[in-house]
Amino acid sequence: MIRKTNAFSLFAALGLILAAPSGLTSAHAQEREFRIGLITPPAHVWNQEAAALGETLAELSDGRFSLSIYPSGQLGNESTMLQQLQTGALDMAWLTTAEVTTRAPDISALHAPFLVENIADAAKVLRSDVAREMLDTLPSATGTVGVCYAMTGMRQLMTRNPIDDVSDLSGMRFRITPAPPIRSFFEMLDAAPAPMPLTQVYDSLANAQIDAIDMDFESIINFRYYEHAPNMMVTNHHMFGMVALISGRVWARLSSEDQEILREAVQLHCDRTIDRFVEEEDEKLARLREAEGLTITEDVGPDFFGDIVERWDAEWAERTPYVARLRELVAGF
Repeated sequence: MIRKTNAFSLFAALGLILAAPSGLTSAHAQEREFRIGLITPPAHVWNQEAAALGETLAELSDGRFSLSIYPSGQLGNESTMLQQLQTGALDMAWLTTAEVTTRAPDISALHAPFLVENIADAAKVLRSDVAREMLDTLPSATGTVGVCYAMTGMRQLMTRNPIDDVSDLSGMRFRITPAPPIRSFFEMLDAAPAPMPLTQVYDSLANAQIDAIDMDFESIINFRYYEHAPNMMVTNHHMFGMVALISGRVWARLSSEDQEILREAVQLHCDRTIDRFVEEEDEKLARLREAEGLTITEDVGPDFFGDIVERWDAEWAERTPYVARLRELVAGF
């Protein structure tokens, strides 16, 4: 992790480079292979859209740009990839918004519990001007340029044992994505958060090292988590976003024309990713209803969790004004 002073210096340097006359850069005429890292497996929607992004970049650049994809955390976990972006060792990454909250606390507002009721409203939030404002903090906070958001659906609860009351979650070892706003949610439920990489979740459930997970339909299907956590509550307790990042160092070396090509291409596939999740969410739930041995409890809303929303908001509203701003935004949908 770079220190704040280095991040600030990088941000200042970006401004100087971007303000320089276009004649000082020859990147516009050069061929370039970009490297993009993801933690998701090749079958995941993100990876499919990343592959399509490579085709779009080639088309928009008249063949000058290509893309090499590194799936399944081949380049390390999200924290490692974020460091690689800062140094310019990695060109691009599609990271969860959860990871970015460790450097940019405002992004935590996107993980507010029960911010939205459904995935269609989640898409509206991620495409809103309020959410895009939060991307403006990323160059100084992370040394990256945040182009756009996408998602991997809504989060649901899966447990090894049936849950009848919210008190049953007390003491459960919950695998979580290691992000402060997510940890707060589960600690408020008196659960025992257990951060771990996505690649370790299946085996940890199989070995009873963890009791439960919160996960989206896409990953539940791809990884077959229901084989060892056969009880699912459809809670939609928070959206799980993605942010498309470009290394600030890489961005600064591109001409304005090439920056626009990159921005247009990435935005296109962020939008397509969101659209696919919205369109396919019901079908994925239908597939899970047919999964052998899986018991599903549907329509488990915020009332089941007591005053969790009020308590979470009270804590996080002190850290970022975007909690209140997003709640206000959603109230107008």
